Amino acid sequence: MKANVLEAPDKPIVWKEVEKPALVAGEVLIKIKAAGLNRRDYWISIGKYAGLKYPTILGSDGAGVVAEVGEGVDTAWLSKEVVINPGNNWGDNDNFQGKDFKILGLPDDGTFAEYVKIRIEYLYDKPAYLTWEQAAAFPLAGLTAYRALFTKAKAKKGDTVLISGVGGGTGAFALQWAVAAGCRVFVTSGSGEKIEQARQHGALAGVNYKAQDWAEELHHMAGGFDVIIDSALGAGFAKFPDICNPGARIVFFGGTAGDMPAINGRKIFWKQLQILGTPLGTTEDFKEMLKFMTEHQIVPIIDEVYPLAEAGKAIEKMGTSSHFGNIILKA
Repeated sequence: MKANVLEAPDKPIVWKEVEKPALVAGEVLIKIKAAGLNRRDYWISIGKYAGLKYPTILGSDGAGVVAEVGEGVDTAWLSKEVVINPGNNWGDNDNFQGKDFKILGLPDDGTFAEYVKIRIEYLYDKPAYLTWEQAAAFPLAGLTAYRALFTKAKAKKGDTVLISGVGGGTGAFALQWAVAAGCRVFVTSGSGEKIEQARQHGALAGVNYKAQDWAEELHHMAGGFDVIIDSALGAGFAKFPDICNPGARIVFFGGTAGDMPAINGRKIFWKQLQILGTPLGTTEDFKEMLKFMTEHQIVPIIDEVYPLAEAGKAIEKMGTSSHFGNIILKA
């Protein structure tokens, strides 16, 4: 089979012939129809991620057809159209992942290939109303945003929600989930064009976080937030308690803008705020997300589709942060 192989962070990704994965008991082989990019793919490609190994085949998100089944797997799975839950071995506690938790695409070879192997318990029926490209877009980013918004932040209809940094995949899904749940949604972005795109997808308004008074402007617009979803940290994070309503929940799952800044802790305890961290999600979160998507017929936002053999070009685009929504590879 052929795959996109990253041999080192200072080398381009190469589409080349590799050995097809060999199955063990409980595993299946998926013929990839489409694969989705995530920010982690970009960080791995430039050597800035934990647990790096080379060579590696990137890709956490994928949708395809079951081509082979290993020992102990019902042959009824053959030819099924499926999506992959990329979070494996969560562990026994729903509140946090265990020491054996891992994400498809590192350390195990991922979906940027003609075939990928996965344990049967991480496969789900592809939602029938989605195209292959749409089905490949949501597993990692959608799950991360779903757990942040609903499992952690307990967002509900009528809540006022801020999505900080709306342009990427997780931000776009957080927007879609919150709008579908009946929340009042506001956004920030460094791009006026992305703010307008967010408005077209249901956001009430947004501000550019590069403006000096962005927090004050948001507070004036919204009157205070019940939930804030963030993926960047950095200096701006310190302003979140100022614009929170009493009892608000601030959930974050990334640190691309830097570390946690100094925060006035008095506002946190007086307002009884919660600051919560989360990566990805549990198997139950994934099932609930699929149910929520189908109930509301939510269609992931696709920015651009590249041929499967052009993962390198797709990752280069992700590095520019010019996209809104998801970047997809199509077989």
